[in-house]
Amino acid sequence: MSTPARKRLMRDFRRLQQDPPQGIDGSPNLDNIMLWNAVIFGPEDTPWDGGTFKLSLQFTEEYPNKAPVVKFVSNIFHPNVYADGGICLDILQNQWSPIYDVSAILTSIQSLLSDPNPNSPANSEAARLYSENRKEYNRRVKEVVQASWMEGTNGSAPAEEEEEEAEPAAAEDAADTGAEKEEKSAAEPKDQDKDKKEDA
Repeated sequence: MSTPARKRLMRDFRRLQQDPPQGIDGSPNLDNIMLWNAVIFGPEDTPWDGGTFKLSLQFTEEYPNKAPVVKFVSNIFHPNVYADGGICLDILQNQWSPIYDVSAILTSIQSLLSDPNPNSPANSEAARLYSENRKEYNRRVKEVVQASWMEGTNGSAPAEEEEEEAEPAAAEDAADTGAEKEEKSAAEPKDQDKDKKEDA
């Protein structure tokens, strides 16, 4: 059944496909358009750079008049992210407006990563470190970034490392093949000399 909320979500999805913001990806569940999965890439030139963070967005039939419930699925260490992944962001709460769509929501969350609001903390430890010990805060963030790589590969090595490991192996195979050819070439003249002696 098509409803205003579902029509709006289809429009949001088309916009996200046709004009995706940099470092943002998202799509509805195949059998439930009210539930979305999204990915945010950490902003460049920040401690979050290189991270890949998964989120879920749960909409209701009241959308766009009511904001969705948005949570990080990935582990996050951030002043404005609760332990359960919930996000303390004004546009998802008292500053929500129907003009916001999925692209705007995800872009705002991406900006929040590198520009947190320590005055409205959801994680008191992260807020304290951000304000008092930025070096330690950045170190903790980089740990989260590295963990997101393992999450994205289900615990396996990143693709680039696998390719780097494969290249030396291929080179070794090529070297072995070349050596075999040289040995074979060196053996052929001896075999030919033997044949000539037998003919004589």
